[in-house]
Amino acid sequence: MKKYIREALSAAGHSELLPIQEETILAFDSHNEVILQSATGSGKTLAFLLSILSKIDKDSDHVQAIVIAPTRELCIQIDSVFRSMKSGIKVSTCYGGHKMGDEKNSLAENPLVVVGTPGRLLDHLHRRNVDLRETEMLVIDEFDKCLELGFSEEMSEIMKNLSGLQQKLLTSATEMEEIPAYIQMKKPLLVKGSVVEALSITEWSVNVKKDVFETLARTIGSFGNEKAVVFVNYREVSDDLSDRLWDLGIHNVSYHGGLEQEDRERALIKFTNGTANVLVCTDLGSRGLDIPDVKHIVHYQYPGSEDAYIHRKGRTGRMGAEGNSYLFTSEESQLPEYVELPKKEFTPKSSYDLEVPFWETLYISGGKKEKINKIDIVGFLSKIGGLKQVDIGLIHVKDHRSYVAINRDRMGRLLSTIRDQKIKGKKMRFAKCR
Repeated sequence: MKKYIREALSAAGHSELLPIQEETILAFDSHNEVILQSATGSGKTLAFLLSILSKIDKDSDHVQAIVIAPTRELCIQIDSVFRSMKSGIKVSTCYGGHKMGDEKNSLAENPLVVVGTPGRLLDHLHRRNVDLRETEMLVIDEFDKCLELGFSEEMSEIMKNLSGLQQKLLTSATEMEEIPAYIQMKKPLLVKGSVVEALSITEWSVNVKKDVFETLARTIGSFGNEKAVVFVNYREVSDDLSDRLWDLGIHNVSYHGGLEQEDRERALIKFTNGTANVLVCTDLGSRGLDIPDVKHIVHYQYPGSEDAYIHRKGRTGRMGAEGNSYLFTSEESQLPEYVELPKKEFTPKSSYDLEVPFWETLYISGGKKEKINKIDIVGFLSKIGGLKQVDIGLIHVKDHRSYVAINRDRMGRLLSTIRDQKIKGKKMRFAKCR
């Protein structure tokens, strides 16, 4: 393994390459056209980012690689993984719901890598905020999903702006029968991962005797404080189910495409940092979310397709970890033909009481653009807020806001202590995240 790849891998928290990552890097090193077909949770994001990193010229003054992804959540995940490698390489990430002005300023700072959704990238090209004529490398992550969501026209237009393109890498969780002509792939090398190696999931059937919601509540109550994702098919169901769970005292967040970007961001942060241990979501959450330690996947409503079913389950049992998938059944219910009845039966507890989460989330009205980082926040909360290190959990710093997990028992006193205080000389608004 080359030294810079070893250093990037170590910085990202990994000791060695997975086979799929090693194969991808070797393929990208020797072939101009690569297709990486691998399951969700198999480590393919790191695979293609390390492949890009192996070819980046840090002394260059133009965008060398562009990564296209179908959703803003996936763009954010790719950006996070890239930054975790601590390569020192400037990356700009562009997606809807992000301030266009901030993205324009970032693109003006000569990034070597640009990550974005098809529509947003095309918008920047039309506004001449970015020049991709000398870009050598293209990665389209979850290419199958990009086609499914109808981004062919945008991707075709972007391809016309990549006149200096030398290498292409497409990733997909499913087998692609045909690649559109505008991608201009002639003889791609296929790197294929194993679904079996990627996922370690125990599948359970849950017999609904009377009320499906009561069964759900008792099922969640059986998980203790372990993270669970409950999948539904509609936005309205997600919100309604979330409200009903709250009525029972079950801390949870709702997540779907009908929410504003800031609300979606906040929901994922609260789920990730342990403020809420249950995420109720549509299939928007089945792809692109990289949340560790999700132990349970509950199909409250049956998935609409085999592909959706596979990706739902792919949120757990990742990278060798153990996970569980629960399918509700009853005498009246009929399973879709692509869903096999699990052989094991799960019996929920008779109660649905959950422990109140240890953490609450603190909102701070400043972030990266105000030159505030995690070290500044920890110092402020320790010195001014009087918190101990054990009272401060995960910290997420965004462009103009930050979120901090705080010991629930300390939140009330903290807010009264830091009211009207400043971070790095800047007045901030502090509030308990709703």
